[in-house]
Amino acid sequence: MEFHVGRLIDHVHLRVADVERSKSFYRAALAALGREITHEGEGFFASDELFVDKADDYVTRVHLAFQADGPEMVARFHQAALAAGGTDNGAPGERPYHPGYYACFVIDPDGNNIEAVWHGPSTRSADSVVVTPTGGQV
Repeated sequence: MEFHVGRLIDHVHLRVADVERSKSFYRAALAALGREITHEGEGFFASDELFVDKADDYVTRVHLAFQADGPEMVARFHQAALAAGGTDNGAPGERPYHPGYYACFVIDPDGNNIEAVWHGPSTRSADSVVVTPTGGQV
């Protein structure tokens, strides 16, 4: 098993009412970003730092933003998420947060506000960081 992790967030855990419905939504929305479900099992699925499982009592309500590689990818995400059962919460376009901030917003089947965002032209020091657990005790 290996994990690709970013700089601040270790993982985001969404608790949903219907795992299969959410899996269908996220499979389509993530595919538009060039991503996929990386792990799944009975009652859960994951994509890199995103973990989704069946809520035993309450569902979560969060704002979650996915990185996109440009305005076209933001638009593809918006279209795919709506086609997969999401509700529009802000069409693709520039936002006033900072120059070049281009995003869209969709409400997922459980009421989470899901964003795809491109921050404008930039360079990254690495695509991701690979963490491979060694199995040792802490």
